[in-house]
Amino acid sequence: MQAEDDVRYIQRTREFYRAQGYSNDYQWAANASRPFTPLTKPLSACRVGVITTAMPDTPQGRTNRGVYALASTPAPRSMYTAELSWDKEATHTEDVDSFLPLTALNEARQRGTVGDLAQRFYTVPTDYSQRNTCEQDAPRLLNLCREDAVDVALLVPL
Repeated sequence: MQAEDDVRYIQRTREFYRAQGYSNDYQWAANASRPFTPLTKPLSACRVGVITTAMPDTPQGRTNRGVYALASTPAPRSMYTAELSWDKEATHTEDVDSFLPLTALNEARQRGTVGDLAQRFYTVPTDYSQRNTCEQDAPRLLNLCREDAVDVALLVPL
């Protein structure tokens, strides 16, 4: 395949949104005022919280998308992922451990690699509104992490 045949990701995304009827191009999120911060203590002394875009699974299959706090132990047997986008021909989400590392983090805690796993993990919807993400979802997640005394937040989007 020649370079001129390649479709750039950003251009492909713009075309996708235009086809959906949006007149403004997608603006990629940038947050220069909140840089990553070095750890103030070793990871082996930190409490790790997990944030995922998968939603709680219900007997009905569908759940209201939103910010939730759910028990980390035992890890859920399933999560609702049907509305999310990923290469569904290359992989699946039937094995929760493949995209939600709660079991692996618990094992790392037992080995002493991480200090602790937060008692809850958190869900956040994939929302194409940066305003909702920044003004509603992120403050809710921050409050939950603070309630659980989380030192490190591990983001695992699907």
